Order: sequence, then structure tokens, then C-alpha cells
Amino acid sequence: MGSQTILDLIASTMVFGTLLMIALRLNGGTMENMQSFREDILVQQNLVAVTDLLEYDFRKIGYCKDFTVITSPTEAIRYADTSRITFWTDFPTSTHGSGYDGDGVLDSLTYYVGSTSEMSTTPNPNDRLIYRVENNSTPVGVYLGVTTFNLQYFDAMRTKLTTPVDSCQKIQYLQITIQVEHPVKWTKYYNTATYDTVYQSAFWRQVRLVAKNFNNR
Repeated sequence: MGSQTILDLIASTMVFGTLLMIALRLNGGTMENMQSFREDILVQQNLVAVTDLLEYDFRKIGYCKDFTVITSPTEAIRYADTSRITFWTDFPTSTHGSGYDGDGVLDSLTYYVGSTSEMSTTPNPNDRLIYRVENNSTPVGVYLGVTTFNLQYFDAMRTKLTTPVDSCQKIQYLQITIQVEHPVKWTKYYNTATYDTVYQSAFWRQVRLVAKNFNNR
């Protein structure tokens, strides 16, 4: 009886231990999935924010309420490189009414990304600030977790132009590529040894963006 009791206790302990490990793993998996889901939502929201802003501004390249100010759309883009673009546009003076169309005065708008060293305080070594500079104002960086910001330019024959583009009047189409990542590894709490370099990320590419004013060539 004594040996049988000991064997029963050992078997019960093994079964209990197995069930406990399964329960802990299920709980850990659930927490990991919830954490991943929350981080994915944040990444998606940041991506939507930056793409909405870029598409709105880029589609107004060469726009001015007073159409006589820019006599030729070929003068719209002032500088074009893979990570920086400067162009003429007309900023709205209000969010509604006649001011929404601008004031008829040309404005300069520049987009570019900073270096990864500017974000050395975040765990992600690849994230960087994206800058939006109006006219000659001081550049202000916005942190949205951008890790990739790439611009490519094409002429009317859809031939890719070498950057920096030496003759911006050739530009007819733009391709925008953006990737946004979470600043913290999504496996922060579990499986860090297996997935040591994984960050929640979202990718977006506008293959053929055409500003309306390019059609006036």
C-alpha cells in the first residue's frame, strides 16, 4: 500500500505539473497576443496618419489658388531625392470657407526624414523622425515610428529618374514607400530569444501618385 500511494502521488504530481505548465503557456500566449494586437493597432494608426498627410500634400504639388502665379507645372518641384522633396503649393488659411483653397500666395513645402541617431532613446534602432517644413520655418520632427521613407520619380514615359533628379521638370509620377514600426519589440515578454529583432510593422506604397497639376503640361 505504501509504495502504491507514493506512485499515485508521483503520477498525480506529474499530471498536475503538466496541466499547470499548459495553463501558464496558454495564459502567456493570450497575454502575448493581446500585447501584439495593441501594438499592431498603434502601428496601423501611425501609418494611416502619415500616409493621409503625405497624400493630401503631394496631390497639391504645383497648386495655387491664383493659377497665374505658377505659369508652368514643370516649375512645381524644386528638389527631388529619395528621402527629401521640396515643392511649391498653396497652404489653406482656414479649415473651411474660401480660406480652405489657399490665399493665392505660393508656399514652399519640404518633406524629409532624419537620421536614426536622433531617436537613440527608443529601443528600436531603425525608427526616425519625419519632418514637414513650411516655407522657411524651423524644421519640426514628428515621431510616428517611420523606419522607411523612400521616394522614386518617373517621367512621362514611366522611366525611373536618377536621384537626386537634376531636371525636376521631367517628373510626372511619384512612388512613395513608407514603413512604420513599433518602438518596442513585440516579443518583449515572451520568446525574446527566438524573435530577438522582430517589431510590429506596417508597410504602404503608393505606386503611381500623380498631382492634378501635372496634367496641365
